Amino acid sequence: MLPYFYIQQLEISSEVSKGQNGEGWFAGFPVDQPNVFFNDEKQKNAKGVRLTLGQENDLNSGMTISLDETNSKHAIQVLRMKIGDRMHLTDGKGHLITATIVNDHRKHCQVSVDFIEPKAKQGADVAIAIALTKNTSRFEWFLEKAAELGVSRVIPLITKRTETGKFKEERLQNILISAMLQSQQTWLLQMSAPVDFNKFIADAELEPAKKYIAHCIETDKQSLEYSLSSSLILVGPEGDFTPEEIEAALNNGYQPVTLGETRLRTETAGMVAATLLRIGN
Repeated sequence: MLPYFYIQQLEISSEVSKGQNGEGWFAGFPVDQPNVFFNDEKQKNAKGVRLTLGQENDLNSGMTISLDETNSKHAIQVLRMKIGDRMHLTDGKGHLITATIVNDHRKHCQVSVDFIEPKAKQGADVAIAIALTKNTSRFEWFLEKAAELGVSRVIPLITKRTETGKFKEERLQNILISAMLQSQQTWLLQMSAPVDFNKFIADAELEPAKKYIAHCIETDKQSLEYSLSSSLILVGPEGDFTPEEIEAALNNGYQPVTLGETRLRTETAGMVAATLLRIGN
């Protein structure tokens, strides 16, 4: 099983041409453009690489990609990979690159692209809008598990009863990337900036097939079940949504659901919802 690495801003053409048997292949061609694989400005302005989809016999197996210092150190020093070893790279947008190490420099490892395979999203498209927790480590735990389960999007909510903790976007993004790589996926969970609850439910940007709200008030609720349809669920803070927030959600088409017989912490409720909507009972 090959190790996975993440490359940001990988540029790939959306044009698809098929091989003789209908298969699609990616070929790479060097171009004079900013190098998308480096953060350093000097390196960024060196000749870069654009990856373009072509037929199998056009595959350029000699194209090389330079990994950034973090990925290079992890591959060479931590995993002790060497010249000739193979790895997977992904841009978090559904592309899986298989590559072979040709230069095992511990800071500037270089790999030769063998081929690139487009990966379709698997299972239902699930979004979870969840209240931020006062203890940031609990929210981080939820994000990690949601990413491992293949949730498509998480929207951090600021509700009436939210005791807002610090929102460290860069740290949270790194957690999402690590979870994607650990679970060997090619689609990175998309995380929004924190948003006010009332503003979010009034916004028509997200229009999934099914909309749910999990709350603690005793009322008629349906069981949350797996579906192939897209879905969005609201998960409240410690202390639950206010009656006014619940009413506002119901008026905007959200259906009340139960997550079981026990009262759950915010992050646990989010994980249970993710499991039910992505995997089922």
